Amino acid sequence: MKSAPNLILIGPMGAGKTSIGKRLATRLGLRFVDADHEIERVTGASISLIFELEGEAAFRAREHDVLHGLCQNSDQVIATGGGAVLNAQTRDLLVARGFVLYLAADPDTQLQRLRYDNKRPLLQTPDRRATLQRISDERTALYESIADFRHDTARGSFRMGLERILQHLTAHWSPTQTHATETPT
Repeated sequence: MKSAPNLILIGPMGAGKTSIGKRLATRLGLRFVDADHEIERVTGASISLIFELEGEAAFRAREHDVLHGLCQNSDQVIATGGGAVLNAQTRDLLVARGFVLYLAADPDTQLQRLRYDNKRPLLQTPDRRATLQRISDERTALYESIADFRHDTARGSFRMGLERILQHLTAHWSPTQTHATETPT
C-alpha cells in the first residue's frame, strides 16, 4: 500500500482526468483541483495564450511551479495537464506527493472525445489524428514510468471504470499528510 498525501491524475488530453477526478474527489471526500485551470487563474491568461506568447517550454515551467505549489497541500485529487510528465522534475514531484493514477486513452478515443474542442493549442493542426498519435508515442512510456495504477478509460462504462478505480484505491492507497519539506522542487 502506498502512503501519499494526494491522488494525482495523469494521462493524455481527452482521457477523462477532469471528469473522473471530480467524481473521485466527491466520492473520497477530497478537494478537486484542475492544474490547467489553476495555471490560468494564477497567470490571468489562457493556456492557448501562454503557448502562443511564450511557447511550450515556458508553459511547462509555469506548469511545474503551479503543481509544486499544489502539491504542498494534501487531501486533494489533482488533474494534471497531459504534458506535465514531459518535465523530469515534475515527474519526481508527482511521484513524491501522490498516488499517481494514469488514465489511458488511445488516439481514436481521444479524437472522438475532442472532436468539438477548439481550445487546445496542440490540436491546432490539420491532422489531429496524426498529432494525437505522435503525442501518444512521446508520452505513453513517461505516463507508465510513474503510474501507481493504470486505467484504460476507453474500456467499459464511465461508472464501471470509476468503481474499478475506487476499489483499487481502497486496496492500494493510504492518504497521508506529509510535510512540504519532503517535496522535491
